[in-house]
Amino acid sequence: MLAAEPAATALLLTTIGVLLSLSVVFSRALGRVSVPTALIFLGLGMLAGSEGIGGIVFEDYGLALRLGTVALVLILFDGGLNTPLAAVRSAARPAGLLATVGVAATAGLVGALAHLLGFDWPQALLLGAIVSSTDAAAVFAVLRGSGLQLKRRVGITLEVESGLNDPMAVLLTSALIAHLVSPSETDLARLPGELLFQLGIGGALGAAIGFGGRTLMARLGLLASGLYPVITLALAFLAFGVPTLLGASGFLAVYVTAVILGNGALPYRNSLLRVHDALAWLAQIAMFLVLGLLVFPSHLPAVAGVGLGLAFFLAFIARPLVVGACLWPFGYQTKEVIYVGWVGLRGAVPIILATMAVLAGVPGGGTIFNVVFFIAVANALVPGVTVPWVTRRLGLESREPPAPQAVLHIESRQPFKGELLSFHVDATLAVAGVPLAELPFPEGASVMMIVRGQELLPARGSTVLAAGDHVYIVARAEDRGEIQLLFGRPESD
Repeated sequence: MLAAEPAATALLLTTIGVLLSLSVVFSRALGRVSVPTALIFLGLGMLAGSEGIGGIVFEDYGLALRLGTVALVLILFDGGLNTPLAAVRSAARPAGLLATVGVAATAGLVGALAHLLGFDWPQALLLGAIVSSTDAAAVFAVLRGSGLQLKRRVGITLEVESGLNDPMAVLLTSALIAHLVSPSETDLARLPGELLFQLGIGGALGAAIGFGGRTLMARLGLLASGLYPVITLALAFLAFGVPTLLGASGFLAVYVTAVILGNGALPYRNSLLRVHDALAWLAQIAMFLVLGLLVFPSHLPAVAGVGLGLAFFLAFIARPLVVGACLWPFGYQTKEVIYVGWVGLRGAVPIILATMAVLAGVPGGGTIFNVVFFIAVANALVPGVTVPWVTRRLGLESREPPAPQAVLHIESRQPFKGELLSFHVDATLAVAGVPLAELPFPEGASVMMIVRGQELLPARGSTVLAAGDHVYIVARAEDRGEIQLLFGRPESD
């Protein structure tokens, strides 16, 4: 037994290492043709599964559900940390409507077609509820990993919607599963009240944990910087666990907690963001690999027609109609409505919700799982591959400056009174072509470094600023407005 154990552990770690390595390598190669990274991980999981070349037998839906839940917590937390609070406020009403009424309407439309295609009404509505929400992992990956500079309102609407709409989908799915398993013990009329409770309590607890976490981190004064990611990870798990145990929405609480933390003064901020970005990518890879292992390719042809029909109905009819009804009252342009409707990507969330149906013993749960798999893959593939082309075709690329080749950060346990600002020198700015010594900087401000293409330039008085430069300036908070008169809006805003 002792002799077998190191070998068994070594084999497990080798398998995990190979799968993770292949996932990263293939994501880089196929990313050039805009194939969503989620599908790459999912496909590798299928290849490694019992009917693939790997021959790994895996049918533990319970473990897959737990791993998927943890992964979604990490992905939502990372997304919230990188979401400006001002942007959330600006998109709260339209994104909130999409995340509630929009999810319910999408579930109803997809459920109606599923019924016409042969499903009984309860199973049809359950199928609609499972695929009703957009997927945070897929949306964040496409918008942040594709190199697109998307116009602010459209991008933040998509991100906030994907961060908020999971609670509604989970509530609808749970209620319909309970109704299918125990019809006599389920009162669907209580759904609106349960939704308000879940969202209200989940949001309140998320805010409390977020503000409490900010206070705790400011006062801890830990000597080792590596302990701060441990605290933020603990806050992410608490933000999901506590509300969920109380019957509220843990997913909403995680997102709210992260937004509040990310918009505060965090110790070693940039290091924390890098750690959680890495954790989110690891979670996404692991989640899709595990979900791929669950799929039996031989079971898919029987539901291919229904799955593809529902997927294309969702992408081309149901989602655009719902988005149009929800966004036009808020003054969104037609091209913005079309874009938000098209980029409502599905991914792991529907597959994870489908595992709940299988675990609960819902009649036809296996069929629902396979149909949901088809919908998720087709919905991620067709819109996902076309996102860059559609963005440019609709003219929704932002005119933001390109990212610098080098990024300068200051890591500190305590926030400084001054701040480090970065600016892109546009050709239209008056500072372009002017030596630093001739610029009227406030007394408390100074240029630290200039990034010009592949070069790092020292900030001497004789250095002439050129169009395309990225300039890093140290300044006091009270001097920020005067500096922006020279250089415009900082790149980090």
